[in-house]
This record gives sequence, C-alpha cells and structure tokens, in this order.
Amino acid sequence: MENKRKSLKKRQIFAFIILVAVVAVINVAGSFLFTRFDLTSEKRYTLSPTTKEILNDLDDYVYFKVYLDGDFPAGFKKLRRETKEMLDEFRAYSKYIDYEFINPAESGEEAEIMETYKQLYQAGLKPTDLNVQNSDGSSKQMVIWPGALVSYRNNTEIAIELLENQVGQSDDEALNASMQNLEFRLIDAVKKVTRLMKPNIAFVEGHGELGEQDVYDITKSLSQNYNVVRLKIDGKIDALIHRTQDTTRDVSAFPSYDAIIIAKPTQAFDERDKFLIDQYIMHGGKVLWLVEPVFATMDSLQSQESTVGIEQDLNLDDMLFKYGVRLNRDLLLDLTCAALPIRTGQVGGQARLEYFRWYYFPLLQAASDHPMVRNMNAIKADFVSSMDATTSADDIEQIPLLKTSDYTKVSGAPVFITLAMLRQTPDQRMFSAKGKTVAYLLKGTFTSLYANRIPQEIMDDQATDFMETSKPTAMIVVTDGDIIRNQIDIRTRQPLPLGFDQFTQITYANKEFIENCISYLVDGEGLVDIRSRELKVRLLDPTKVSKQRVTWQVVNTLAPIGIVILLGIAMSLIRKMKYNVVYQKDGIKQLSRSNKNKVLFGVCGGLSEYYKTDVKLIRAISIILGIGGIGIIAYLVFMLVLPKEG
Repeated sequence: MENKRKSLKKRQIFAFIILVAVVAVINVAGSFLFTRFDLTSEKRYTLSPTTKEILNDLDDYVYFKVYLDGDFPAGFKKLRRETKEMLDEFRAYSKYIDYEFINPAESGEEAEIMETYKQLYQAGLKPTDLNVQNSDGSSKQMVIWPGALVSYRNNTEIAIELLENQVGQSDDEALNASMQNLEFRLIDAVKKVTRLMKPNIAFVEGHGELGEQDVYDITKSLSQNYNVVRLKIDGKIDALIHRTQDTTRDVSAFPSYDAIIIAKPTQAFDERDKFLIDQYIMHGGKVLWLVEPVFATMDSLQSQESTVGIEQDLNLDDMLFKYGVRLNRDLLLDLTCAALPIRTGQVGGQARLEYFRWYYFPLLQAASDHPMVRNMNAIKADFVSSMDATTSADDIEQIPLLKTSDYTKVSGAPVFITLAMLRQTPDQRMFSAKGKTVAYLLKGTFTSLYANRIPQEIMDDQATDFMETSKPTAMIVVTDGDIIRNQIDIRTRQPLPLGFDQFTQITYANKEFIENCISYLVDGEGLVDIRSRELKVRLLDPTKVSKQRVTWQVVNTLAPIGIVILLGIAMSLIRKMKYNVVYQKDGIKQLSRSNKNKVLFGVCGGLSEYYKTDVKLIRAISIILGIGGIGIIAYLVFMLVLPKEG
C-alpha cells in the first residue's frame, strides 16, 4: 500500500514537471514564431493578403482617431468593439498602426462640445442623430460621430465614415453593412493617406455622353480616391497618351489616365477617336464601356403612352467584337424588375400614384462569383440589351458579371414600348429565357482593331508609336448607360445618390458596382475582394430577449457553478473507482444508490451517505441545478452509472 502511494506521488511529480516544460517550450516558441488562429466560420478575424501587404509596406505611423467612445446603444457599442478588434488585427501585422478612441462630448461643457463638433464637421465627419429609448420608457436625443480621422506622418489627415448610412436601410441593416465593410474602409483609408499621388480617371465626352449632373454623385465619390476629369478626344493624338523621349531620342508612350469611362454615348465615334482609344488600350489603358446598342428612353413616355426602341449605331461594334463581346440589337424584359410610379388620379389636391412593375427596368444579379459582384444587392437597369462573348479573342479571359433573372423576355429591335402593358397580366410563357448576360469583364492581351490595316509609314512613325498587340490590361463592357446615372430630385432639381430611387425609396447597388469596377481596373482585385466579403452579424430577437431575460440570467449564473460541482463529483468518482480495490480492503464503503434513504432512485441518498452529508443539502443542490437542466442530466447519469446498494 505504501509503495503504491509513493509510486503514484512520483508519477504525479513527473507529470507536473513535463507539463511545466511543455508550457515553457510553447511560450519560448511563441516569442519567435508569429501565428494566429481564426475559428470563426467566415474567417472574420483573418485579414486578406492585400491588407497584409499594405500593412507590411508601411514605413511610418498611421494614426486613427476614432470618435466612437461614450455611452452608446448596444448596436454602436458592437460597432466600436468590432472597430477596435480590426485595428488590433492591423497592429498585429504592422507596428506602424496606432489608434485612440475619443468621446467628443467628454468635457461636458456645452461651448466646448459645440466647438469640437464644429471641428469634426470641418474635418469631413458627419454626425448621426439617435433617439435612444431608456429602460423606463422615456427617450433622449443623442449625437454621435461614427467616423475616424486618419493621419500619416503627422501632416496628412483624411476623414472616413464607419457607418454605412444608405437611404432606405434600417438601423440594423446599416450596422450590419458597416461591420462587414470595416476591413475595407480602414485599409482603404491607410492606402489613401499613404498614397503620394492619386490615379487619374477621365469621363470621355463629345459623343453625346451623360452630362455632369447625370454622373454628379459617382464623380463626387470617385474624387475621394482619384483625380476625375472630363475629356474631349477630338482626334488629338496626345488626348489619351503622353509620350516621352530619352537621351537617345527613343520615344516611349504611356497612358495619361489610369482608366477612362465612356458613359452612354448617343453619337457615332469617328475612326480617328476610335484609333486613339484603341491605342490607349494597346498601351495598357483601362476602359469602362457603358454603351447601349438600342436607344430607348422614358423621356418619350412623359407626354405619350408609347414609343419605339430603335437600333443605335455608335460605330463601336467592330471594335468591341475584336476585343471579345458582341452587343445584341434587342431589349430585355424581366419579371424581376423595379416599379414605375404612374399617376392614376388626384386625392385632396395631391397626385395619387400607383406603382406597377415595369419589365424594362430589370434588377440585375451577379452572373459569376467574381469579387466585383460577389454578395452584391440588386442593380437597377433601364432598357438594357443582351451581349455575347465572341470566339475571336483567343488570349482574352471573358468573365460574365451581371445578368437578368431566369424569367426574361428578349425583344428584337425595333421594340414597341407602351405603358398599356402595365394594365395587362404578363404571359409567363413569354418570359422563358434564362438569365441573359449584360456585363462582361475582359482581361488579357488584346489585338488592335487596326492591326494589318495601318500603312507602314504610320507604323514606323515614332510619334505614333503604333502597337498591334496590347500590354496585359482589362476592360468592362455594360449594355446599359443609365446604370451610372443618378436621378435628379423632382422638387429641388439636385442630384440624388446613385442607385437611390426617389419614387420607391429603395437604394440599389449601382454605386457599389461602379466603384468596384473602377477599383478593379485601377487598383486590381485586392481591395475589391475585401469589399465583397460577407460577415454574418447574428442579431438577437428583441421579443425573445424581453420575454426570456430572467430565465437566461438564472441559467448563465447557475450553469457555471453546476458544471464545476459536477466536474468535482466526476473526478472524485473516477478516483474512487480507480482505487476501489485498495479502499475496499480498508473497509471503506463503495459509492452506490441508497435503498434506505431514497425518494426516486436513491441517487441523492447514496451521495449523502458516501460523503457523510445531509441528504437535504444534496437534494437542494439538485433542485437548483435542475432549473437549468444540468441537474436533471446529472441525476440520470448517476442513476445509470451507480450500482444499487448491496
């Protein structure tokens, strides 16, 4: 007996020494090896490779002043926590990330608070007014500034909004979207503040393209990251490309713009402008084409009930076909579509509006899993046509981006368009075409439209620097120009946010799509991939929280205590069973269910006799643990495991 106890003691000491040694080795290895484990299903705390690359390239401190400190509602506290955790992740990969959380109303002095608010507004942050409900049913107004000021090298400072606040979104939806886009917003701010020069983007004009008011909102948004200008080519050889000459008089040509946007032209391109655009692409330039092969507009239906959609010759078909797509002369009608407000009468001096599905306004969806369109909401289109990938471009990767639904009707031009169809029930058999592609990403090495068509003297002219094959580049082609067009407020005549429908009060994802397109063309896939991540925010049901609050408070209080007690009893049982033979020789009673002191199966009585404890105490503990369900499970386990007395 004594030898066994000594042997057991030696084994325990040896196991303890081994445990200490293992812990020490792990700690020493951890100081030299950096690794992180993300056990969340959507890898919420795993930064993208692009983010890590940007952070690793930092050479000086980027400082975040986050104005999300104070006594906020639960949703904003969660946004604060998520922001802090994301910044901590940033700091784990770069020592040059630092931050502080600030409460702008901390001073308590009204004059000082207002002065602080004024400074934040001038810096570019926007306040959010909240109506907070107190527990006693009363409410109070609260002003918060859900944003941050980001500085680099103590001189450059930019403002970023952390709260996605789109028109038509509920508070929960806005907070959910904000937390999903945190990594993108924060790393995008790092890239902006450390960028020495903004990329250049040009809206091409001179062919009946959309005017400044029509693209006001997207221009304003893009101007935060890019230098945006409007450009007339006018056949000028240096309109899109600038040329430099070295000491040996060799001429090199480079695109003057990182990307150009051709937004809904309505006049044909002449061959000289086409040639200049072609050579811009050959030299590595990027293009966002928003062109319509069929001309149709709602303006024609303002004063009459019907109009006709007719073919539109922009003189671009051969060019786009050479690059990899063919635009079809048709219009697509879709049962999955936006609503059109129609005045049906007048009530109390006010116009009475009714909303009807207008099949020429399809709601577009992602046609692939490309980061540009992944997890994107519906995009509203106006009079859109179908397009096909061609087989003439062997070295081009053709990736579909957007398509209509599986309930589409294709109408070849000319198309008779009438408001009378609003009063008719659609024949679903006519909407049998599966999703038709309306946007393609083309990337690779393009062949010039003018290859083998240019006189030799022009090809040899260094001033022209003609290229038959492009550098690796990319372009996006969309068969709807209105996808980039913002509405104009019918009352104030001011531009509205892109994607917002003032009649239905719905915000579509048009702006996000265009921003993703430009970001992809200029910066590559990295930031777009971050922006398209989907992080599920699992919200509690307010009704259940209110009804079951006390129950879960009791469970959360007693369950940990019960688990500790059960573990203690289990360890004791294992120890007793392990050394049962030795103890029996010494005349110690074995744990079993009591026959004398029982109410149901003698479990509580057996435990009280074994531990020499009052049976009432054991039963009281069992009843308390039974409220959370743990006591019932433990009782059943003991009933099955323990033998009967005798």
